[in-house]
Amino acid sequence: MLGLTQSSYIEKVLKRFKMEHLKRGLLPMRHGIKLSKKQSPKTDEELKRMSNIPYASIVGSIQYVVQCTRPDVAYALSVTSRYQACAGEAHWGAVKSILKYLKRTKDMFLIYCGGELILEGYSDASFQSDDDDAKFQSGFVFKFNGGVVTWKSSKQDTTVHSTTEAEYIAASEAAKEAVWMKNYI
Repeated sequence: MLGLTQSSYIEKVLKRFKMEHLKRGLLPMRHGIKLSKKQSPKTDEELKRMSNIPYASIVGSIQYVVQCTRPDVAYALSVTSRYQACAGEAHWGAVKSILKYLKRTKDMFLIYCGGELILEGYSDASFQSDDDDAKFQSGFVFKFNGGVVTWKSSKQDTTVHSTTEAEYIAASEAAKEAVWMKNYI
């Protein structure tokens, strides 16, 4: 059995950005949160306040965590990373929610076990999840012998007309990954 964690890195990120005082969060992104460019700073005061927040640096630090060991935060990061050039208070609040969640779950592990080779895959899509351009979010995760080995959450380039169409596209993306995984194994 092998376990991977980034607890010390998460602690360093919290300390580096002076966020170790944050309360522990239950979820990486609260249900029903919709972020858009409309929430970007509009006044000089808002722009000045947001210019003092290292939004892009924090998002980049979270990206490293997501890439290495934390697929559970991939969706929230994918959404918040879109606003690095125009982050407002709502965007910043969403990033702080991710940090709160990481603080609470910093000791979680990805665990890999031996035994029979079993590959499991899951996909999902979120129809009309982007208020800015009506594109949808999709993602997948694959587990090998119970341990997560690959994952992705991203905004799609196309606009769809139904939830079913979004789900089919998400399943297609997952199937491409499954074929690659099958060839790798």
